[in-house]
Amino acid sequence: MNYRLSMIVLSASATIFTAGMASAEQITFVSQGGAYQEAQTKAILDPVAELLGITVNQDSSPDAWPVLKTQTASGKVIWDVIDTPPKDCIRGGEQGMIEKLDFSKIPNAEKMPAEYKSPYSVAYEFYSSVLAYNKEKFGDNPPKTWADFWDVKKFPGTRALRNHPLATLEAALLADDVPADKLYPLDVDRAFKKLEEIKPHVAVWWTSGAQSAQLLADGEVDMEMAWNGRVAAVVKEGAPIGYSFNQGFLQYTSLCILKGAPNLETAVKFVNAALTPEIQANFPTYIDYGPGNPEAYKTGKISPERAAEMPSSPENAELQVLVSDEWWSSPAGEEAQKRWATFIQQ
Repeated sequence: MNYRLSMIVLSASATIFTAGMASAEQITFVSQGGAYQEAQTKAILDPVAELLGITVNQDSSPDAWPVLKTQTASGKVIWDVIDTPPKDCIRGGEQGMIEKLDFSKIPNAEKMPAEYKSPYSVAYEFYSSVLAYNKEKFGDNPPKTWADFWDVKKFPGTRALRNHPLATLEAALLADDVPADKLYPLDVDRAFKKLEEIKPHVAVWWTSGAQSAQLLADGEVDMEMAWNGRVAAVVKEGAPIGYSFNQGFLQYTSLCILKGAPNLETAVKFVNAALTPEIQANFPTYIDYGPGNPEAYKTGKISPERAAEMPSSPENAELQVLVSDEWWSSPAGEEAQKRWATFIQQ
């Protein structure tokens, strides 16, 4: 009798435990992997999981666009939240693959600038494409603008640019004296004409952040466009490299939610929590990319010295061009990317 009673109690306990496990909230979060995803796990994902009492499962995909297209087309959506360039969120939303965000349920985004949000996305973290240069080569007179980068007589030396039109076309137009606040919509013909001028002097068209950093570290190029985090890492290793955020191109990754996400309500709560200023302020502790929510700079967790190194700090943001993901996700932007493939192969 006692044995049967014990078994009934154990069985009931197991049922309660299983039910508890089944009802535990969770999401699947997707980012680009590598050191970046490791850093955000410590800065954002773990604190959010603790704050909300949820499980944050992770996946990585350097290019999420083909996968989200496949998942949504098949109706077998596995991912909930993705960290991806805003243009993927915007065009995904317009094509019925990304949920429209209900910002009334995301109060942490309320004070964020309008240009950091779209109906389908919200800024998560910032990085910049900056002009980096070898200090030993240029001494006290380094290149400071994209006009300087294009001036091969005044600033002779080897150059590198990214093998991608985004930010590269903008740099060409700034070099051609287009005012920063008049860049968009991009004059694509004018940009490619200006790129033809510098093309013979570009030693390398880099295809990855790691490659761009190696070019600087090895002294293979004297100046290049590169992501600020990659440049900062080379500087910390002792390379004689300088850069500034002047005429940088401020870019950000966004959070968006897949249409048909299996954990939609929890995904919305996750997005809001991930934008909490105190949690966003963790980013600079782990990586040289800036918080998506500017309110993070008011928390006191980011020192003035560290803020000066962040691309999204108010002072540095003022020096830069905010890349228009709306333009790049438009038909004109898509056409510019196709035209780039032809340009680079000629």
